[in-house]
Amino acid sequence: MSKEYKTIQEVAGPLMLVRGVEGIAYDELGEIELSSGEKRRCKVLEIDDGNALVQLFENSTGINLESSKVRFLGRSMELGVSEDMLSRVFDGLGRPIDGGPEILPEERRDINGLPMNPAARDYPSEFIQTGVSAIDGLNTLVRGQKLPIFSASGLPHAQLAAQIARQAKVVGTDEPFAVVFAAMGITFEESNFFVESFQETGAIDRAVLFMNLANDPAVERIATPRMALTAAEYLAFEKGMHVLVILTDITNYADALREVSAARKEVPGRRGYPGYMYTDLATLYERAGRQRGRNGSITMIPILSMPEDDKTHPIPDLTGYITEGQIILSRDLYRKGVQPPIDVLPSLSRLKDKGIGTGKTREDHANTMNQLFAAYARGKDAKELMVILGEAALTEIDKLYAKFADEFESRYVSQGYRTDRSIEETLDLGWDLLRILPRTELKRIRDEYLDKYYDK
Repeated sequence: MSKEYKTIQEVAGPLMLVRGVEGIAYDELGEIELSSGEKRRCKVLEIDDGNALVQLFENSTGINLESSKVRFLGRSMELGVSEDMLSRVFDGLGRPIDGGPEILPEERRDINGLPMNPAARDYPSEFIQTGVSAIDGLNTLVRGQKLPIFSASGLPHAQLAAQIARQAKVVGTDEPFAVVFAAMGITFEESNFFVESFQETGAIDRAVLFMNLANDPAVERIATPRMALTAAEYLAFEKGMHVLVILTDITNYADALREVSAARKEVPGRRGYPGYMYTDLATLYERAGRQRGRNGSITMIPILSMPEDDKTHPIPDLTGYITEGQIILSRDLYRKGVQPPIDVLPSLSRLKDKGIGTGKTREDHANTMNQLFAAYARGKDAKELMVILGEAALTEIDKLYAKFADEFESRYVSQGYRTDRSIEETLDLGWDLLRILPRTELKRIRDEYLDKYYDK
């Protein structure tokens, strides 16, 4: 039986100091027993000369320094994993909140996981179809990739996240596909929206949901994505599934890091976030990928709302360094009623060329993608010119490009949150739009594809 300590010295916010401890380790879990018999959990943050600084998972109300006892459990935070987790909803600490029974675990895993050895990584190469044209056609998601969505407050990233979670699949294989969805610091309404959205379409059958609400403790928020990734690693590398992990909202997670760092009186870095935030985010993002010799994979879509729409803010900035691209949502498109308001020009998937082409999507994909980008960019320029100089200043071809840009936004990008387009439908729609322009303008597409698709 582990030793009990009655030496609580002080409690300050989410932190508590226990004196005269021995034989305990960093990150170890502890249990506080109040005089009423109620038990609460905590974990060790620092050990210094027999003093342990511990962090509380619940609030500190009712902890009496004289009569409360602390017991250290000799292990760090773990999640009991099993295939029964599919179709279930958990809180941020992995406890069921859907009214169903407790999970009987096949094994218990440390939620901090182990980083994947770079030499054991396999290169991402298979196409994942999300059913969203602006992603599939132009910023393709590849199995094993980390592709964040940069949103901003008030933009519909929740709807886009739910849509991708419902629709995503690896085309052309019948290998098992699962979605692990972790929400951090969201409101009760948002949590309900996600759960109902999964339930009504039946997508919940292949999903595991972790919900950490805004009124839950900050410490729990730091554990939530790790819980989700532990479940994902088990399903991917033990059970051979393709797992899509969606984490929303990373900004709330980083704010929780900042809150705990401030409570520990650490020296702040940029904008008050801790200096180790880059390392901390990397320990999450780098758990995605494919391993050599294993069937399963983890593909990750972290979602973050950029404070003040600023992509140079530390959170999107550091995320951009670690991940392979970004999907950017635009306030202008949102105001125009484009759903989802994905701004394809600054968006980028660095691995898109690895997941497209013959045998993966279709042979014309790369050519049409480049042509659509070029035509849309020129169309937007033409529209800006029209605003400044009036329509009379545009040549006939410029007017066609301006028309193309409008049609592209309203038909290709804007598809609503209920439309699930196959990659063939997305590519055919691209050709449909390119026919607005004369064939001589399509300089980025090989003649054989023009003969085959443009003229049909």
